[in-house]
Amino acid sequence: MDVAYWIVAALLAVFYVYAGGKKVLQSQERLQPMMGWVDRVPMPLVRLIGTLEVLGAAGLILPPLTGIAPWLAVAAAAGLVLLQVGGIAVHVSRGEARLIGLNIALLLAAAAAVQLGTTWL
Repeated sequence: MDVAYWIVAALLAVFYVYAGGKKVLQSQERLQPMMGWVDRVPMPLVRLIGTLEVLGAAGLILPPLTGIAPWLAVAAAAGLVLLQVGGIAVHVSRGEARLIGLNIALLLAAAAAVQLGTTWL
């Protein structure tokens, strides 16, 4: 189970550091082509979401790697599940239900990380 957790956590961490970093660092105009929803969401909220994604990525990796409070990895994965629930809600509310495939895949991967991470508890 440890190997499975590390594979899922590493893939999620890479994705969320990239996507979250873009939300934190790029302007609304640069984000717009990839993330159409940023035109209707205040930029401070977009930055907050990006920050939460980067922190979630760190939370998946650092606690189990250091052995300090490894339960935080489960909490981070659960937080990423909630972020994806919010992402799905935003897409559906905008009439973009066809675009939720990535959100569902990320939600399922984060849920798997929650399940796999509970082996430490």
